[in-house]
Amino acid sequence: MLALIGREPTVFAMPALLVEPLDFGAMSITSITLVFERNGSLFAAAAESSGNPIISFLPLVFIFAAMYFFLLRPQRKRQKDVSNLQASIAEDDEVVLNSGVYGFVSAIDEEWLWIEIAEKVEIRVSKGSVARKISTPTTQKPAE
Repeated sequence: MLALIGREPTVFAMPALLVEPLDFGAMSITSITLVFERNGSLFAAAAESSGNPIISFLPLVFIFAAMYFFLLRPQRKRQKDVSNLQASIAEDDEVVLNSGVYGFVSAIDEEWLWIEIAEKVEIRVSKGSVARKISTPTTQKPAE
């Protein structure tokens, strides 16, 4: 192919495709080599074989392991903690709801809690709306 830039012609070499069959017993692989010609010298870019196919799957294994340790495992731990919190709620516990409301548990139904937020003011909320329990320090009298 010729390209004219100014007055000097520039020659671009077209790559030649060489196909060489390789025989490995029962398996036959074809190696493809590109040969470029530039100013009378030959440059060959040998096609690299991928090697062991297990090595090509290692990045996928590493990505899955990273997803497991950074996403799935902490999420399961949080779900387990929330489940344990909901199971451990008892009457007269002080709790904080997801909305930020503080109150004392006055009664427990199957999926509902009655929370006393002020004197003679109770609200009914689902167990899933409890963010955390407030641990009140118990003051014990020193043993005499």
